[in-house]
Amino acid sequence: MGKKRVVVKSEEELLAEREKVESAVRGEVKLKVPQKAKEGRVYISSSYNNTTLTLTDPQGKVLYWTSAGKIGFKGTKKGTPFAASKAAEAMAEAIKKAGIEKIQVFVKGVGGGRESALRSLAVRGLDIVSIKDVTPIPHNGCRPPKARRV
Repeated sequence: MGKKRVVVKSEEELLAEREKVESAVRGEVKLKVPQKAKEGRVYISSSYNNTTLTLTDPQGKVLYWTSAGKIGFKGTKKGTPFAASKAAEAMAEAIKKAGIEKIQVFVKGVGGGRESALRSLAVRGLDIVSIKDVTPIPHNGCRPPKARRV
């Protein structure tokens, strides 16, 4: 089999990676529609592979979106709670820049980033009016296959 190689990053490489993530969180926020809405909706879609956050106005028009992959995480790191919290920090910056005061949060999915993204939004001082879980749940499922005849 051979020896296993363990990649050990130097301290400089770790600091450079951390700096890259921090700069992506504090990056330039480009809102699609410059609006003076007082209320907004945040949709958190969390899967095992990634966490996506979308900011919309009350009518459902997308103002801003971000994800763990957009922040700079790659591979399996995108599905971690830490990556979701960093994406939520970027979303909080966009919400404050848009001038939105109250938000409704809709959480969807089963990934590890659900709670951490929501917690990170709450810690940033946003006024969360409601939290709703909109994860799709099958009620009766698919039709089972026919009985096997041998």
